[in-house]
Amino acid sequence: MVAHSMLDALPIPAIFIGEDSRIRRSNEQARVLLNMQIDGRHYVTALRQPSLLEQIEKSMTEGVGGQVDFLHTEAGREVVYEVHLGRIITDDARENGVLLSFMDVKSHEEAGQMRSDFVANVSHELRTPLTALTGFIETLRGPARDDEEARDRFLGIMATEGKRMNRLVADLLSLSRVEDMARIRPANSVDLCAVLNSVRNALSQTADARGVSVSIETELEPPVLVAGDLDQLAQVFTNLIENAIKYGRKDGKVAVSVFRMPVFPAFKGAAICVSVQDDGPGIPGHHLSRLTERFYRVDNHRSRELGGTGLGLAIVKHIINRHRGRLRIESDEGQGSKFSVLLRDDL
Repeated sequence: MVAHSMLDALPIPAIFIGEDSRIRRSNEQARVLLNMQIDGRHYVTALRQPSLLEQIEKSMTEGVGGQVDFLHTEAGREVVYEVHLGRIITDDARENGVLLSFMDVKSHEEAGQMRSDFVANVSHELRTPLTALTGFIETLRGPARDDEEARDRFLGIMATEGKRMNRLVADLLSLSRVEDMARIRPANSVDLCAVLNSVRNALSQTADARGVSVSIETELEPPVLVAGDLDQLAQVFTNLIENAIKYGRKDGKVAVSVFRMPVFPAFKGAAICVSVQDDGPGIPGHHLSRLTERFYRVDNHRSRELGGTGLGLAIVKHIINRHRGRLRIESDEGQGSKFSVLLRDDL
């Protein structure tokens, strides 16, 4: 007998179909996967894909197990599940049926590829400053040993490269911590206006150095509360506002707006939106979809000059995902860029 507790103990989606072709039991993962209450329904109305239905029928009639792919769309991307079918025979014929378990094989393949790409990218990012440091050390120990002018210049470059490696390591650790907490929903109450004012104050020297003014506007009565992690949300807005200051126009403006959207379809309810708008050169459209990829840069040379590690927006994306929020990026060349963070207004 396949009890509910047995299916709930499985770490993957699982469904038990009885001899009457109805779904007798399912676990929470299966109901989330199919986005419906499926217990008691005929399996054809819940699963629908011909190849899977054919394999289920074969298992029912021939008493054999099997394996088949199940294609599913999640968050705009296609996910391939490997479905294993096993025939269940018990002393009580009423409890006979077929057990289906769903294994997300595409995510495992993608995770393996991402790890491989990640190691290659980290190696590449570290190799450049390490090569520079090694070369300057050899030069200072040899030809430039007694050249005071060259020594000062080389030491300055070495300090810059050392700081760059330090920022990279710090961002790697930050990304790792965010990924470790990805499945833990933040439950604390955070005042977004207080966070934004704190971030603006912390970045005042950076803004002053470029002659950039940072304004925060909202028609909402403070405090503007959302469920969140204070430190992580501060990290999100620090990254977005700092990017707007650095990559926007010198002596320009950064406008931060906070407003409420009564209806946001993706949340099936209200949302609090925080947008960060700069008046810089903008970002070519073909880059927009890749901006949150790790180590992806629109302009490698300029990004490195300004101290970018290529991980900032990847960290932002992971934090927002943890908060079940959304990140929108809008930009037109010559018209500046706008990054909008949408968070659930469910407090």
